[in-house]
Amino acid sequence: MKQSICSHFTLISPVLIIPVPICITLMDSVTRDPAAAKRAAGYKAAEMVKDGMIIGLGTGSTVMYTMERLSQRMHEGLKISGIPTSFQTAIRAREYGIPLTTLDDYPVIDLAIDGADEVDPQLRLIKGRGAAHTREKCVAAAARQFIVVVDEQKMVPRLDAQVPVEIIPFAIRPVMDQLRAMGCVPVLREGVKKDGPVITDNMNFILDAKFTTITEPDKLEASIGLIPGVVESGLFCGFTQKTTVIVGGEKICRIIP
Repeated sequence: MKQSICSHFTLISPVLIIPVPICITLMDSVTRDPAAAKRAAGYKAAEMVKDGMIIGLGTGSTVMYTMERLSQRMHEGLKISGIPTSFQTAIRAREYGIPLTTLDDYPVIDLAIDGADEVDPQLRLIKGRGAAHTREKCVAAAARQFIVVVDEQKMVPRLDAQVPVEIIPFAIRPVMDQLRAMGCVPVLREGVKKDGPVITDNMNFILDAKFTTITEPDKLEASIGLIPGVVESGLFCGFTQKTTVIVGGEKICRIIP
């Protein structure tokens, strides 16, 4: 007797496949292209430079875009001189053909352009990721106007990043002890592509001081500055009255205030 061929197969009930929802977060322009945001801020700052100005040139990736645009404007006839805040900036400025000068020649300058690691609503800053904050602070103090170029991620409701502190090597142990007594964890910054600590352009060390909270940045800056052996901290709280912040976006820049 022949068996039906269908008897060799098991019937399977149909399965309803329900696709799992996929959450898609639409990123804003700053998140999509941070480099474009930095370029926009840097270029905007360069447009604020007027013919004949003496300008301070900060250190960092955003200011490099400023120098790039300044070089373009110089080919269009702009005449300026710059005061670099680091060896890196001086090297790059020469590559762009920007004439350099010093604070000895110009103790008061028209404006300084620099970046920041964090900016709070009162326009107080934390700087120093590039270990150039001492010279940056000298140049900012000499400037009539201080222009800070950042992307949106650097704008914070409260300063809470680690505070770079430049110190003389001779005093590393007592400075670290006093910083600990102030409630922070100081760490000697190590070099990259070299053994040992980072050496600043001033031949000093950098301590990165992480505080649990920074409730009064102005007082903290003053207190750190009183420690013997400290050269300068990365807190910039004394320039708010002359500070303009350019926050770069891929399509538009915000200017504060």
